[in-house]
Amino acid sequence: MFKKLLKGMLVFAAFAMISNPAKAFYTDMDQNHWAYQSIKFLTEVGVVVGYPDGTYKPDIPVTRAEFASMAIKALGQENTNVTQAIHFADVPEYFWAYNIIQKAVYFDLIPDANGENYRPYDSVTRAEAINIAVNALTTNQISQQKANDIVSKAYEDYTQLPAWFLMAAAKSHVLDLDVVMPGHEGKMEANRPANRAEVAQLLYKMMQEAKLNPNAKLAEVMQKRTADGFIVDNVKVQGSIGIIPAGSLLPINLETVVGSQISNVSDIFTAKAAKNYVTKEHYLLISEGSDMKGQVKYVQRANLFKTQGQVIIKNELLVTPNDQAVMVYGVATLDPEKIGFWRRLFKGKQVITKPNQLVNIRLLAPIKVDLTNGYIYE
Repeated sequence: MFKKLLKGMLVFAAFAMISNPAKAFYTDMDQNHWAYQSIKFLTEVGVVVGYPDGTYKPDIPVTRAEFASMAIKALGQENTNVTQAIHFADVPEYFWAYNIIQKAVYFDLIPDANGENYRPYDSVTRAEAINIAVNALTTNQISQQKANDIVSKAYEDYTQLPAWFLMAAAKSHVLDLDVVMPGHEGKMEANRPANRAEVAQLLYKMMQEAKLNPNAKLAEVMQKRTADGFIVDNVKVQGSIGIIPAGSLLPINLETVVGSQISNVSDIFTAKAAKNYVTKEHYLLISEGSDMKGQVKYVQRANLFKTQGQVIIKNELLVTPNDQAVMVYGVATLDPEKIGFWRRLFKGKQVITKPNQLVNIRLLAPIKVDLTNGYIYE
């Protein structure tokens, strides 16, 4: 009961935020911040967190241990069991990030080293962070000369790149993983500590690319979820991403009674996904029972001898079972009820829905879904 109440409160709060787009996600940054969307998304999926005072502090550096933790969470592997030991002199088994660093070694994000230090409390440099992001991916091989050509054209400070980072820097540019703060255009600044805004932007880009081209070990564990349900036509599957195209029809159970004679424009309705929405391969896109919410956008009253009723509703919010709230826009025109000739003549053909009536919503914009965990990219 408490969980249902909590979820209802989440739906209400998320809908309020969508209805008031000026509201910021964190108190120390507005929606015009260059990394805002990445930070917002990573917060929603639990990769990054803010501070108790409601701030994010985008300009402070991130430690190497913190970044390893963020990277593993971004790749969805925080709950993976790994038994392989690691051998960093300054990362004992009781250290808070031991298991996270162990996973980072197992998935080839960082190399293990017998007896050497990991320096978990040091700030992660931009080069180190980018190298981990590149290591998470399967990339095309390029020659040393090609790498030199790429970085010399891409970065003004290419002569300052550490030799060990040259190949990763070139691949990062090719993969569009570059993260550039305003005012720092054309520079890699490889040895500068990466701040929380840069890290969020990099991890967001890495997550999207890893869904298409994960490295070999990640590919083994990043399995797509499957289910039976309503097959959505023309879904495009790219790696671990499924894209539901605009124009798709999705069946929903309308929980709110809506009618041409009782509803007004801006009235709120609630609904649920009537079935699992799946691809033709039965990859699960959106789970049955996911909460939906929107508003009545148009009402035409049924009049005596004159017009038949019409109601158009617009879905604006989707809350998934993993409590992610995202904007999902779709419209439906509700059909008038079936009545006899004389009643239609004297009362007009009215629209009225029943509780849990099935309605098909037509998407106004595509939905991009992570097929491994159900997260939706905005």
